Amino acid sequence: MSNSRLQSISNTLKESGLDALALNPSPSLLYATGLHFHLMERPVVALFAADGRIALVLPELEMAKLSNLSYEVEAFAFNEDPATWTDVFRKAVNFLGLDGKKIGVEPLAMRIIEYRYLQAAAPQATFPDATEAIASLRIRKDENEIASMRRAAEIAQNALEATLPMIKVGVSEKEISSELVMQLLKHGSESPFPFQPIVSGGPNSANPHASPSERKFQEGDLLVIDWGANCNDYVSDITRTFAIGEIDAEYRKIHEIVQQANAAGRAAAKPGLPASVVDDAARKVIDDAGYGEYFRHRTGHGIGMEGHEAPYMRAGNERILEVGMAFTVEPGIYLLGRNGVRVEDDMVITKDGAESLSTLPREIRVLE
Repeated sequence: MSNSRLQSISNTLKESGLDALALNPSPSLLYATGLHFHLMERPVVALFAADGRIALVLPELEMAKLSNLSYEVEAFAFNEDPATWTDVFRKAVNFLGLDGKKIGVEPLAMRIIEYRYLQAAAPQATFPDATEAIASLRIRKDENEIASMRRAAEIAQNALEATLPMIKVGVSEKEISSELVMQLLKHGSESPFPFQPIVSGGPNSANPHASPSERKFQEGDLLVIDWGANCNDYVSDITRTFAIGEIDAEYRKIHEIVQQANAAGRAAAKPGLPASVVDDAARKVIDDAGYGEYFRHRTGHGIGMEGHEAPYMRAGNERILEVGMAFTVEPGIYLLGRNGVRVEDDMVITKDGAESLSTLPREIRVLE
């Protein structure tokens, strides 16, 4: 854990007009502290004051995690009696003098249980949305973060290559998804995965977020595989589309269109331009080919410690791309009830443009 991150948090809180930041178990808490906690029935909250002090409310059984920290934390541990927990939260809040102050929270991560304990401990405080402040801390990746993401892409790609020989007519989506999970672990992915692999063939491939089913692959299916790995708490998120045997000419056509849209989105990404240009470039290819109505989602999303984070590659997003920002480019065409295509890569903005961290061939591959 770098002390520079803690200093950045302090600086960001001051710039945002916040007196403190409250984080419960989440990628943001991991980013800020280097500590792994999981969501459970016992609350965990770290309070970061703008003056740099940190208070951590946690169960007594988790105290061992604090034994080798390189920075100072005031720990407030509670026992197994929930009746005592509010008092422990109150002690942490009073230690930092936060009642009546602005305590930023992350709405997508903060649970009701932690939020209510904080409210009870600081009844005069307000809890504004700190999403943008947190995004500003995490959105530009440094060399070490990018290296971990690059390795996560390599692990994912190697795992898929080891899985592909199993794919043939008569094998089910669930069978391939299970094999891919095993290969991800064999090839070095840590857990948790950014998401469970999506393996969807034929009509199911036209559902962008399909869950693997018992459906068996058939001749003429398109097969969408969307998967990722975890390396040093940073993830990859890649999609490739395959053909099961011979496929209709239209399916080859839409794959070529999506592949071109992916290339256009990747080429459009440059520092100093708004995120929307990536979506505009990819979407134009599909629109011009007459399939615009079948591309139903944004072109991409940020990636890092989470599979989905800022910045978002969507129409109208004027956030300016900066060196170190990482995101996906994943256009698709989905013909409901028939077949679908998606081609997705992980990108990072460089001084001159953008680099793809994923390198697996994007051309359609025929699996017999």
